[in-house]
Amino acid sequence: MHNKWIGFVLLLLSNQVFSATKIEHWQTSQGSPVFYVETKGLPMVDIRIIFDAGSARDGEQYGVASLTSAVLDTGAGQWNADQIAKRFESVGAKFSTHVSRDMASLSLRSLTAEKLLQKSLQTLHAIVSKPIFNEADFQREKQRTLAGLKHREESPATLAKIAFSNILFKDHPYAHPSSGVTETVSEFSVDDLKTFYKQYYVASNAMVVIVGDITKQKAMKIAESLIVNLDKGTKPPALAEVALPKQGINKHIEYPSSQTHVLSGLVGMHRKDPDYFSLYVGNHILGGGGLVSKLFVEVREKRGLAYSAYSYFSPLLRNGTFTMGLQTRNDQTSQAVQVMQQTLSNFVEQGPSEQELLAAKKNLTGGFAMRFDNNSKLTRYVAMIGFYQLTLDYLDLFQLKVEKVTVASIKDAFSRRVKLGYINTITVGAIR
Repeated sequence: MHNKWIGFVLLLLSNQVFSATKIEHWQTSQGSPVFYVETKGLPMVDIRIIFDAGSARDGEQYGVASLTSAVLDTGAGQWNADQIAKRFESVGAKFSTHVSRDMASLSLRSLTAEKLLQKSLQTLHAIVSKPIFNEADFQREKQRTLAGLKHREESPATLAKIAFSNILFKDHPYAHPSSGVTETVSEFSVDDLKTFYKQYYVASNAMVVIVGDITKQKAMKIAESLIVNLDKGTKPPALAEVALPKQGINKHIEYPSSQTHVLSGLVGMHRKDPDYFSLYVGNHILGGGGLVSKLFVEVREKRGLAYSAYSYFSPLLRNGTFTMGLQTRNDQTSQAVQVMQQTLSNFVEQGPSEQELLAAKKNLTGGFAMRFDNNSKLTRYVAMIGFYQLTLDYLDLFQLKVEKVTVASIKDAFSRRVKLGYINTITVGAIR
């Protein structure tokens, strides 16, 4: 009965729609920022502890951030991996860790009934502040990671992404894949993970997000209890800016496949970029709007050169990527790339029509509320707002800022930021 009730609550949660909600902010006694949103009505809470400990902090040890995160819940405090999993399962809680280029996070979803929540919080506290880093657990996760890296070599799509990042970011910490590379991961010892944890999993480098049906007073106690036993530590130095390329590069990677994977683009924008909304709305018209986007129409609908064609910006703490992509028959690769790049060139030079802009605005603003229509989605947005230091009214102002975008602002932003001579193109497939 208990499990059925939890399932019913989760179902309700998935259908609950939240409007843009006030985000409250404070700091723990250790100085860690906390971001909190109260969502009344469902006895659930989502908690996320975030560290500036993503793969950009790997240094020369590519993959150490990811492996450190993966090992955290294999043993902590007085519990081993099985005991930790059973503790969460016994109270219907869900726990996970994740690493991206910019951040490492520990996420907990729990019911708010006191006994259930306390058991979840005690377990989370042990994982974040008392990981054991057992040698046997480390070796198992290391071998699992190495197996994944070997499997990655069999994916032309993944090979294209790695090559694309290497060309765009060169020596910047964003260049290598978050999971690392075989050459570095194979050399790791458990002490490497302990060293990384000690340096980056500290209160001065932590942030807490709490979203759910709990009071602010309760949220303050939870945040304090989770961070209190972390070493104070220091924040890592700011990441270097991403250098803009001097010229575009075309690179082909031979791969025995009937399809060629194509990625094309250049260094894009960052999360607080002044051109963010003009580039964001403009890209929706160019290649982010699915079946009605210009790239899809030109590549797929008019010429049948690919099943899909798309583009997107990946904003990060520093400038991320602007990427166009498609997958096509080997013998059509040259034509598909030419059409994709000509479509981009036309868009940069001419911009969108007023009708295209109006349609994009309706699409982006009309479906905006569905992007954070449950606790889990809202937690991701609040985490993004907190980590990238966006304004706390970001969700409230999003639609207004989209509406302010004009054809002129899109043309201006794309002409300055998407330099056609700087476009890099990666193809992975068989030459015919």
